[in-house]
Amino acid sequence: MLLRQLLAGSPEANALLDRTTRMAGEIDAQVAQILADVRTRRDAAVADYTRRFDKREPTGGSYELSGERWDALAGQVDARVRDALELAARRIRAFHELQRDPDVDVTLDGVRLELRVTPLARVGLYVPGGTARYPSSVLMTAIPAKVAGVPEIIMVTPGASPEALLAAKLAGVDRVFELGGAQAIGALAYGTETVPRVDKIVGPGNAWVASAKRQVYGEVDIDSIAGPSEVLIIADVTANPAWIAADLIAQAEHDTEARAVLVTTSGVLPAQVDTELVRQLADLPRRAIAEQALRTHGAAVLVVSVDDAIEYANRFAPEHLELQLVGAREVAARCTTSGAIFVGAFASEAAGDYLAGANHVLPTGGAARYASPLGVHDFRKRTSIVEYDAATAEAHADAIAALAACEGLDGHGRSALMRGRRG
Repeated sequence: MLLRQLLAGSPEANALLDRTTRMAGEIDAQVAQILADVRTRRDAAVADYTRRFDKREPTGGSYELSGERWDALAGQVDARVRDALELAARRIRAFHELQRDPDVDVTLDGVRLELRVTPLARVGLYVPGGTARYPSSVLMTAIPAKVAGVPEIIMVTPGASPEALLAAKLAGVDRVFELGGAQAIGALAYGTETVPRVDKIVGPGNAWVASAKRQVYGEVDIDSIAGPSEVLIIADVTANPAWIAADLIAQAEHDTEARAVLVTTSGVLPAQVDTELVRQLADLPRRAIAEQALRTHGAAVLVVSVDDAIEYANRFAPEHLELQLVGAREVAARCTTSGAIFVGAFASEAAGDYLAGANHVLPTGGAARYASPLGVHDFRKRTSIVEYDAATAEAHADAIAALAACEGLDGHGRSALMRGRRG
């Protein structure tokens, strides 16, 4: 059996709930050195680390991708992929256009209160190189920023594929630098002679990038520290074993740490799914990765009732939750701690990853208990605006002074009483 069969409530099933990840201390220390060097020596440090780790030299003294080369590389994309990226971009943009928060402007008893929403000035987008070529992630991160009104998006990548560069054009990315690793994160966070400082950094990366993002947080904002990707599928006896197996594999092929869990009320479904897993893995190009993930982190958890399945899912707080059972819409209403919920057998996680329009940048590792999908709101900030007239300032002075005195801050009270003409 590829999938371990576990009983809900067993120590093994409960162990699946703990996906705590800890950064390696050695990586943290080395990343801290790189960031400190980039902060001090700026472009010179970035160039040194890029030569060392990526074997890449600057072109004409800069790592910025020229417009001509950008156009040429993006033009290499196969027409079928281009059409798919354009369709995905339209759908993602349409859904995110609906997410803009309106300003608030109200007068309450003489006090005008506003909540003004404004876009961040500049955002940095990290795109991995190597085998992790994800143009869909470019769309999912850059489009919400543009919809939010961000004037400038800077993309860094150690070697973007033509598909990622086309996605960057479709999404509205303004500049691309051929940089990667912790040094690229440092350049975005601190700014260099050629790389402008940004207000926020988004996008996935390896352990070095994750450590760098965590360490620069506070200097700039970040989206999240993403852990291994995960899916939990609640299914009953009516579900299609082949479809469930395909969706588990789709998750497991990301990397060997990916989590793929089936929760079911059916005693026969796990064996049926396992048979399908073996069959479908046979010709999968990333078979070794998917198979290791399924053996190490996959499981079929048997529950007595749908209520038990919902309880387990809410404790797990998965990045992706699929509902392949009777009454899926009603079950979805009771699932409150998932990054994204896919309702019904026809809603595959793959559709959400690429084309549906909802964002695929989701909280992992149980963070869906309190965190949300990436959206337009992540690229806008809110400012409170307070305006008093003279009469209301006088009317509120005594109450303000009383609260200030309660906290031992007499200067606050005096400030209010002066405006109340009693200071």
